[in-house]
Amino acid sequence: MKNQEKILLVEDDQNFGSVLKAYLEMFDYLVTWVDDGKDAVKTFNETEFSICVLDVMLPNVDGFTIAENIRKLNKQVPFIFLTAKTLKEDILRGYSTGADDYLTKPFDSEILLCKIDAILKRNGNQSNLPDLEEFLIGKLSFNYKLRILESGENKINLSPKESDLLKLLCQHKNEILPRDLALKSIWGDDSYFTTRSMDVYITKLRKYLKSEQKVQIVNVHGNGYRLIIPE
Repeated sequence: MKNQEKILLVEDDQNFGSVLKAYLEMFDYLVTWVDDGKDAVKTFNETEFSICVLDVMLPNVDGFTIAENIRKLNKQVPFIFLTAKTLKEDILRGYSTGADDYLTKPFDSEILLCKIDAILKRNGNQSNLPDLEEFLIGKLSFNYKLRILESGENKINLSPKESDLLKLLCQHKNEILPRDLALKSIWGDDSYFTTRSMDVYITKLRKYLKSEQKVQIVNVHGNGYRLIIPE
């Protein structure tokens, strides 16, 4: 039994919207269905939703604009786009708004359900992480707020993304940091280019940590990275 997670569904097709709402409610989700884009942001602002499922082609206000306005109110809530459009530009625009996923119609409702489950599970795991500002990495002291990694008089000033990535690694120390979690949390998507960018930052962090011979950032093939800090 789920914890009654709340979904904002914005879909103007009456038949599809009603069927999709009923389907998701079969799996214990609470679904608020809006069929006009102009009402979406107002509805979002009235309730705390766990995830938003947004059609792109809507009357009055399109799904991309809704997503951009939602992001101004809440930078963390995940959302999925539903669309009949397959143009590369539309898909890229969707991900540029910070979308977690993108489904092209027609699609199997079970696939949408699996994607919603996976996103909420991932976000739930992330919210349970210790929200610390300072970490000890061997003999190195890492201050996330100040973005400083230091040992004695040696001090390294980190960039914002270096600091964010190192914090996630520290929160998952000696465990796997899933690649998609890091990419979505820091870069906002898990495209080829952001994946390559993260690899560059991992290389930089390894260089910063090289003075601690027992501390390692290791690749876990197909999964992500593990920051090994001997206890």
